[in-house]
Amino acid sequence: MGVRTGEQFLAGLNDGRRLHVNGKVVGNVNEEPAFRGVLRELAAHFDRHHDPQLQSLLTVPSPADGAPVSNSFLKCETEADLAARVAGERARVEFTYGLMGRLPDFMNAFMTDMASVPHVLGARDPAFADNAVRYFERCRDEDLCLTHTLVDPQVDRSQGVEAQGGLRIMRETDAGIVVKGARMLSTLAPVSDEIYVGPYMPRRPGEEAYCVSFAVPVAFEGVRFVAREPYDTGRSAFDRPLSGRFDEGDAVVFFDDALVPWERVFVAGDLDTYNTMTPNFPGYLALQAVIRGAGKLNLLIGIASTVAQAVGRSQLPRYQELIGELIGYAELAEGLIEATAREVYTNAVGAGSRPAVGHSQGALFTSPDRGMVGISAIRMFYPKVNSLAVQTIRLMGSSGLVMTPTEADFEVPELAQELAQYFRGRELPARDRVRVMKLAWDAIATEFGSRQALYELFFAGDPVTARMVYYDTPRRANAEALVARLLEDAERG
Repeated sequence: MGVRTGEQFLAGLNDGRRLHVNGKVVGNVNEEPAFRGVLRELAAHFDRHHDPQLQSLLTVPSPADGAPVSNSFLKCETEADLAARVAGERARVEFTYGLMGRLPDFMNAFMTDMASVPHVLGARDPAFADNAVRYFERCRDEDLCLTHTLVDPQVDRSQGVEAQGGLRIMRETDAGIVVKGARMLSTLAPVSDEIYVGPYMPRRPGEEAYCVSFAVPVAFEGVRFVAREPYDTGRSAFDRPLSGRFDEGDAVVFFDDALVPWERVFVAGDLDTYNTMTPNFPGYLALQAVIRGAGKLNLLIGIASTVAQAVGRSQLPRYQELIGELIGYAELAEGLIEATAREVYTNAVGAGSRPAVGHSQGALFTSPDRGMVGISAIRMFYPKVNSLAVQTIRLMGSSGLVMTPTEADFEVPELAQELAQYFRGRELPARDRVRVMKLAWDAIATEFGSRQALYELFFAGDPVTARMVYYDTPRRANAEALVARLLEDAERG
């Protein structure tokens, strides 16, 4: 089949899904105004893969039949594969300005990672590895748009998974596994084709029933979604240039004795496989996330600099220093892309023929046995730099970010003279200056902008737990050994 058009993608969403939005059930998301903006963006994403000028950049021939498929499914067996994958993901991120954390590339990378570790998934039963490979091939060749759900509900984090009402296996049958419970946070769920239930580590002995991974259609018997409040409220592109275009949506998913066929199951009650699955991933997911982080950082730098120019602060050394610091971090981000790509390539070549690596407590998507550049970038570097960029935009715009008239105000003749006089910028007419401020406000301060900041902070999980993971890695012991050697040298004189 190969890559779909935007029209084909939209048609596939009219599937009778059970999605609760603002107190009503939405079966056909194409008819829900809150999703029109993101659906247009996603349709454009799919259509770009058919553009003759872009297809060689965004696609590769499928190994199955030669049809063009997204190169976000490309396994990197050669340097050329790696270069093609990075180029395609860079391009798709640039089209969406790094604002879509769940651009289809993300889950495509996730599925590529999963299909790369059959030696882990099939350790107990080869059928699970076969399921993963077949599902990856189906996602690739049918160009499915996936969401995922990893996290247990947030009921009482002082207790274990059972207290959270997390998703669990109730029983096994000849036909499949029956599951019940909830998972979050399913970004893009309202407008996806299928949902992947993945591992959220670590599970502990006694929690085997919660060790489950599978994929089913969004419209699946026994599955319901409750979406958070949409941020696209129909405001104009002038007033909300980002909310109306890039609000991906998030949802909690409920499984009510849903029967998942065996052929769609990847992990079922296997504690070791569940906990070691993601640490053995080559890292395609991390690479996509690092590329997206760099793209978004460039956007935020551009917003900060444009706001500074609009109000004359670009002429002041203090504000030049702030933007210069961000640009320096953007240079480091480029280096992180290169380093992560190297790491992925090293992990990917011959991944299925090497012994599985172990896992550390909470080491989601990584293992210190093989290097941690990519995951460290999205755990440590991007959350801090993103926060700094947001703060810089606040300082550039100050109260000008708050005090902006609406597009409707500019249509009132009796306000024209005052608006033109008091809302103009250093070198911009009033309407253009206000558009810049509206963009900045939507990027950092509206519901959409605030969610973006929170999303980046928790993108790779709880930041406190993530930092604790590093404490028990070999690098700390190596650093302490350096100190011990230095003291010994000093003692010897």
